[in-house]
Amino acid sequence: MNKLFSYIVCIIGFNVAFSQNELVHDVYFDTDEYVVPSTEENRLLLFISKLTDVDIASISIFGFCDDIGADDYNLKLSQQRADAIKYIFSSNEISESLITNVDGKGEVLLKIVAEKDLNKIRGLNRKVEIIVKPKPQIIEDKQAAIETKVTETEKKKDIPERIKGDLKVGDKIVFDNILFKTGYATVTPGSKKKLEAIAKSLLERDDIYFTIQGHVCCTQFTRDAVDRRTKKRNLSEARAKYVYDYFAKKGISKKRMRHLGMRRKFPLGGDPKFDRRVEILITYVGD
Repeated sequence: MNKLFSYIVCIIGFNVAFSQNELVHDVYFDTDEYVVPSTEENRLLLFISKLTDVDIASISIFGFCDDIGADDYNLKLSQQRADAIKYIFSSNEISESLITNVDGKGEVLLKIVAEKDLNKIRGLNRKVEIIVKPKPQIIEDKQAAIETKVTETEKKKDIPERIKGDLKVGDKIVFDNILFKTGYATVTPGSKKKLEAIAKSLLERDDIYFTIQGHVCCTQFTRDAVDRRTKKRNLSEARAKYVYDYFAKKGISKKRMRHLGMRRKFPLGGDPKFDRRVEILITYVGD
């Protein structure tokens, strides 16, 4: 017991570093295991899905063990637990560039709890702690924001205007204002009206045929990501099919369209959220 509670001092120093704006999530493991239990993985995926609207500055992943086992064994096991969580993040459209710390801390008592059962205390220590730090909000000067908006408008026409303009076979139109929820084939609420405007312009422009290409971000080894609704590893295809079905419901002939999953073969190189995207490739333009 003395060995366990000798770590309370470490806890206080560790927790003081947390700010109120940080998002913290714990994942618990079975004894001597670093494979994430299915119930804990489901909780983690739910946490990841809530990060869609968070502008992430960094993610820290810290692994811990209980007090059973030698120090070297605990350090190795805690690192394996942290690595297992990193793998789940990077397999579910969270950029590895955001993960700044993946550390096994070994045996540390993290929380002061009103609990006398030693086994339960040990259970609380067999875990990984995830700390997501959002970027600080920056309040821009109102006039500067207006000027920036005007400049961007001048530089690039919106998507419906491009569709109505001069197009040729091989042109590609990126739906850069249509954003998808992390791990899902459904668009964010703010994208629905924008997608409706695109559908309307495509309906009016009935002389073009096109392929809808779906993309994902941040997957390992250029594999496709997992669609959390169906559990299939075909998320880029599912996103293209979502837009295809939406356009069809709006009256666009299916003969004009096809859909294709591009996996993570063509990242844009900017914010990862813009790689969770669809775009259309013009395949035919009528006379």
